[in-house]
Amino acid sequence: MATSLEISKNCQLILALDIEDRTQAIELVKQSGGELEWVKIGLQMFTHYGPDYVREIADLGKRIFLDLKLHDIPNTVAKAIASVSNLPIDMLTIHTCGGREMMEWAVKAQQDNKPDLQLLGVTVLTSMDDDALAGIGVNRSTAEQVIALTALANEAGMSGLVCSPHEAASVKAAHGDQFQLVTPGIRPTATNAGDQKRIMTPQLAADQGADYIVVGRPIYQASNPAAVVAAIRSDLG
Repeated sequence: MATSLEISKNCQLILALDIEDRTQAIELVKQSGGELEWVKIGLQMFTHYGPDYVREIADLGKRIFLDLKLHDIPNTVAKAIASVSNLPIDMLTIHTCGGREMMEWAVKAQQDNKPDLQLLGVTVLTSMDDDALAGIGVNRSTAEQVIALTALANEAGMSGLVCSPHEAASVKAAHGDQFQLVTPGIRPTATNAGDQKRIMTPQLAADQGADYIVVGRPIYQASNPAAVVAAIRSDLG
């Protein structure tokens, strides 16, 4: 397994483009500078502006992480993956709690329609903690739930996961390099946690085994987004 230093050097930054105004979002991407390679487009922006918005961001030279967190019956999820496969996207999310069969259908749809697409299984949202899980009837800790869903994703043939950086090390320890790990809930030192409960700094997340970190508000609320991007990339090593 790679050392912490090697992991840090390989960890990549993804900008979470969670901005309501399309014009402002496009301007932010431009202001974030050439060092920024990845942009995450979530459900809010996709449902508002649609596939053309994805193409517009891709035309700016960015790789796209489409974060739709698909969760439905297997056939519906498979058809949804087929529907977005013609878009210029490199990553797409589904919910692992949809179960093994749903994930298996998703993997097959991805392989049949867009073999180079990285399909990511969302484990436990970083806005949730043990109390939140208990509130929906899950009698495991967040760490235990992530490991259980990771094992299910492995059985289904998944090769990527979204998890808190706090669980990244345990996933890597259990599965080695089987999964590419994308970790949201990243906050540079001295920034506000917002609605995230399980957060970590960029370098610590990379040291825990994150392959990609997702950062939103600390970049898009900054007066100089490109400087924040450069600082985070420097923090990653």
